[in-house]
Amino acid sequence: MAVHSRRTLLKGLGGAAALAALSGCGVPSARISADRRAAPDRSARDKALTFANWPLYIDTDDDNASRRPTLDAFRERTGISVTYTEEINDNDEFFGKISPSLMNHQDTGRDLVVISDWMCARFVRLGWVQEMDRSRQPNVDRYLDPLLRNPHFDEGRRSTVPWQSGITGIAYNRRQLGREIRQVSDLWADDLKGRVTLLSGLDEAFALLMQGDGVDITRWTNDDFHRVCDRVEKLVNSRHIRRFTGNDYIKDLESGDVLACQAYSGDVIQLQADKPEIEFVVPEEGAELWSESLMIPNLARHKANAEKLVDYYYEPEVAAELAAWVNYVCPVPAARDVLASAKDEETAALAEDPLIFPDDAMRTRLAIARDITSRERPELAKRWNGVAGL
Repeated sequence: MAVHSRRTLLKGLGGAAALAALSGCGVPSARISADRRAAPDRSARDKALTFANWPLYIDTDDDNASRRPTLDAFRERTGISVTYTEEINDNDEFFGKISPSLMNHQDTGRDLVVISDWMCARFVRLGWVQEMDRSRQPNVDRYLDPLLRNPHFDEGRRSTVPWQSGITGIAYNRRQLGREIRQVSDLWADDLKGRVTLLSGLDEAFALLMQGDGVDITRWTNDDFHRVCDRVEKLVNSRHIRRFTGNDYIKDLESGDVLACQAYSGDVIQLQADKPEIEFVVPEEGAELWSESLMIPNLARHKANAEKLVDYYYEPEVAAELAAWVNYVCPVPAARDVLASAKDEETAALAEDPLIFPDDAMRTRLAIARDITSRERPELAKRWNGVAGL
């Protein structure tokens, strides 16, 4: 199922400015040193943990939506009970909810959380998350997709582990448009004037647009960013770009008001079930591979239990069960063979979907963007928000 509230946008400078300040521009004491992040671990005597996630981001029982089969199986196997909450609806909002505790060196009441990697980067810089013990996580060590192992903000994935991943690319209505889209520059053709939308969130939009400009997004510069903004600004002024959107681009595609747009792979999989004429493209110049990742906050009381749960979801069989439900890019490529062997034809077909398991040709065009630093963010957010009309 698609989750239309996860990849949310930064509205204005409020959240961005606060993050910049906390990251060292005025509140240096917000950073927690490594020797102050751990609390006495109760895992051995208290078989429990609290896990905060986004809505509709885990498998549920078809007959009882309150049951989550993979979590139930984990409890039965380990004896560890999981208090699972769907409390994360927006990265900035969740940051605001738990940052006072983390800043003041207090337990957040959560042992495991899932947030977008661009926000994970802030937590890692602030020292608000603990490194995981990989000796307790052989499945993560063995099965984590090599493409996701070394993001710039957390080399070696010491403090974060992808929950699910996705691609920011282009969705378009092949039937109505009457031609293929292969490159980002194809969006600017005359027959798409007024029928194109871009994502409004800075973190969601900038990487694909830079790739269309030939930029290596693993090492982009501020000049690259402003050059792209100059081009987009001209397209806005000429009314080529219809508008900037959150996940409501889905409605525009469904209605036919928009023929092509920036889009997330997981959303398009769901949309194709009813509108097979909608296609998703990883442009020839490349597309951004992103993740929403698991983290253990400072002073978590059940760290070992949380590490065990993370590793459990990296068993190929468990990863396959989750992937079959959420339909995002699976961070465990070995799960593909599990799905391919399924007796149910619809489930087995998921193994051949490149938006869940990117094929070799697609993988060569995927990259994880260098994150926006805390010092860059205020200036870049101001420029982008001005272009997007936020």
